[in-house]
Amino acid sequence: MSVYVIDSNFLIQAHRVYYPLDVAYSFWQKVKKLAYDGKIISIDKVRNEIFDHSDELEEWCRGNLPNDFFKDTTSVMEEYSKVTAWAISRSDHFLQKALNEFLDSDEADAFIVAFVMSEPNLIVVTQEHSEPFRRNKVKIPDACIALNVNYLNVMEMFRQLNETF
Repeated sequence: MSVYVIDSNFLIQAHRVYYPLDVAYSFWQKVKKLAYDGKIISIDKVRNEIFDHSDELEEWCRGNLPNDFFKDTTSVMEEYSKVTAWAISRSDHFLQKALNEFLDSDEADAFIVAFVMSEPNLIVVTQEHSEPFRRNKVKIPDACIALNVNYLNVMEMFRQLNETF
């Protein structure tokens, strides 16, 4: 069984744009169910990005997600070094600011790719799109493509899981 590892934009964009907590109750109940069923997880770096805002989304996550939902990334340093090596190898393409952001140890992007590399049944879920010619931002899908890591977007995940809400 595949397990989907969600990027912070899964929750942040849903909350701020597509599925506000006060309107889209069934979406958030589905997310909660998938989390408790172990079908979706995330990582500690995503938690830190979400819990940095002290908002309704943070409150919802604290009250509705399992205690072990956000997985520790300290065990994926070997994979993280492969992700960072790939990014650095592309320094002739990416602007230094883009590389600095992607390689920042507090940022989730490189770690989520590394975490998914650590186990064969994991898949990244992100709302980002591949932009291989973009120079000012390293996109998760581009790292995934280069490193042969499976990724998809939120709706593709729901389709693979045969879930509706």
